[in-house]
Amino acid sequence: MPINWILPALALGVTYALLLPRVRNAQFCRATVTPLASIIGSGFLVVAPLLAKVVGINATWAILGIVVIAYAIGAVIRFNIRYAEPLLVAGNHSLLNLTERLSNAMLTIAYVISVGFYVRLLAAFLLKSFGSVSVLAANIVTTVILASIGMAGWYSGFRGLERLEEWAVAIKLAIITALLIALLQDDLVSGFGNGALLAEKHSLFESIQMLAGMLLVVQGFETSRYLGNEFTAQTRINSMRLAQLLSAAIYVGFVALIMPLLHLIPPTTLTETAIIDLVGQIAFILPMMLVIAAIMSQFSAAIADTLGAGGLILEVITKNVTSRASYLIVVGSAIGLIWMVDIFEIVTLASRTFALYYFVQVLVAVQAARHDGALPYNVYRYIGFTSVALVLLWIVVFAIPVQ
Repeated sequence: MPINWILPALALGVTYALLLPRVRNAQFCRATVTPLASIIGSGFLVVAPLLAKVVGINATWAILGIVVIAYAIGAVIRFNIRYAEPLLVAGNHSLLNLTERLSNAMLTIAYVISVGFYVRLLAAFLLKSFGSVSVLAANIVTTVILASIGMAGWYSGFRGLERLEEWAVAIKLAIITALLIALLQDDLVSGFGNGALLAEKHSLFESIQMLAGMLLVVQGFETSRYLGNEFTAQTRINSMRLAQLLSAAIYVGFVALIMPLLHLIPPTTLTETAIIDLVGQIAFILPMMLVIAAIMSQFSAAIADTLGAGGLILEVITKNVTSRASYLIVVGSAIGLIWMVDIFEIVTLASRTFALYYFVQVLVAVQAARHDGALPYNVYRYIGFTSVALVLLWIVVFAIPVQ
């Protein structure tokens, strides 16, 4: 079929365009890559089936609500980049600095867990392709990959890791572009109906709890906050906004376009692998392409969080650690975590920690608004901060994973 040739050619063309020197080396594009890599991570392929289990045919509206809430949280982080960072550097406000240190401590823990989780998923996915399910083998592969990331950061610094990230993100976005076009073409031919897709039976409160747990699927934009050694505040603000808008379009578009196909597989098998197998009905080349996209998603997200965590460590203990050493600290901690505990058992803890981190960042924003004399009192700003804080507290207390 022509589509089996068209889709790889399209993906190669998009990859080539994204890796052109004038694109790859542009300051704004470089600043956009890290938050984008982190947002479109391990949850991309599994978000649609999870939403289908919870809310059925209303999945598109649900993911739209999730990305809108995430954008509001991103607005708080962008406010802190512009107004809180100068106050934190000045160091004249002890409570503000204490609040920021508290949020940094929580985020450091969450980043270490997420880096280990992303690479552990990558290793499991690779080994499964070869028919292996050995936990020991997965831990060894994870260690090798993490050590490679750490050594790349040590020898090449931020730019070296960023180069790896750029390649991974370019390949991932290219394949996602081909996937969305293939799904659109199939829906135009077959119709967009998804009336046969029914949600599992849950109470309204349980459904909202599970949707709240999925907010962290679109987490990752906060990495821009910790790239201050590489990019200006305005560049980070604008690039984070673009990363959130682009990722939101991808998530909403993917969920809307894949929904008409989900009824073709049993709800009990709606996993990442099931989605990969499902798209083979559109073109036999798509499963192979999505395997590559899944691997690139895990790899790029792991590097993005390593860069974010490295910048975070520098912000906390600047005097004693170089940027290159900070990457070794991150991956070393992740390796230790992989061997000491089951990373899949504590990933829920990381999700709650991220939500708590965002809540504390709202507190930072409120204090920054009070201390910055150039900012006039704005009741709508405080209403927005309060609304975001209440949503995040609700997530921390009530969010549950999809069963």
